Amino acid sequence: MTVDAPRTESPGRAGVVTEVVPRTLESAEIGADGTDAWMSLRYGLPTDDFVRLNLITTITGATAGADGTSETITSRTDRYVLGGIRRNADVVVVGAQTVRAEGYLLPKTARLAIVTSSGDLGDGRLSAEGRDDRPPAIVLCPVSRVDVVRDGIRDAPAEVWGVAAESDQLTPRAIVDALRGRGLRRIVCEGGPALATQFVEAGVVDEICVTVSPVLEATGHPFIGPAARIESSVAGMLVDDAGFSYLRLRPSR
Repeated sequence: MTVDAPRTESPGRAGVVTEVVPRTLESAEIGADGTDAWMSLRYGLPTDDFVRLNLITTITGATAGADGTSETITSRTDRYVLGGIRRNADVVVVGAQTVRAEGYLLPKTARLAIVTSSGDLGDGRLSAEGRDDRPPAIVLCPVSRVDVVRDGIRDAPAEVWGVAAESDQLTPRAIVDALRGRGLRRIVCEGGPALATQFVEAGVVDEICVTVSPVLEATGHPFIGPAARIESSVAGMLVDDAGFSYLRLRPSR
C-alpha cells in the first residue's frame, strides 16, 4: 500500500470495485479506462486544508505480513485507492521506520515527507528511480537534530527541513503546521502505526482511509492503538470481489 512500484497480485484478483456507502452501487473495473478518474472522484476533498490517514490492516489487526511489509496483505484495488488518495494530496507523510521497512519511491503526484530524528532511511530504501523530474523528499526533524539528520541521509534524494520542537520528537501539530507553512495543505499520513496513532490522538486527522484485508494474519505489527475510544462516522465505503473493503472514517471532534 505504501509504494507505487508494481507488485504481484496478492492475495487475490481485485476485478471489480463497488461503492456501497453512499449506496450508489456504482462499479469500476480495475485496470479499465476511466477507473483512475472514478477513484479520484471518490477520494476528492471537501476543502484544501485536510489531513488524512491512509492505512491497511487485516481483519486480525495486522498492518504487515510475515515478511514485515504490506506486500502480502494488499490488493490491486488498494493500489488504485492509493493513487486516488495521492492525486488529491500535496504531500505524503511517513515515518523513517516505514521507509526502512517498506522502501519508498518518490510519489508521482505529491511530495514525500519523512519524519525522523536520526536521518536513518535505510541504505537505498528511498528511491527516485524513474522520477528524476520529481522534487526530492522532505525530511522533517527537530531543529536541534538538523546536522545529525543531514549526515544520516547521506546521498538519499532528500532535503532537510528543521522544525521547532520542544524535544527530539516532532508532534503531529508541528508537522502539519510546518507543511502548511510551505503551502502543502492537503496532507496524507501513511504511517507507520506509531505515527498514525499520534496523529489520531492529537486530533489533527480529518479522515481515516482504511483498507481492510480479508487475511487472518498474526498480529506482529499491530494497527493503530489509541489509548481511548475515538468516535467516528463512515463517510464512504468501497468493496471489491476479492473481499477487501475500503473505508473512509471521519473522527468526531
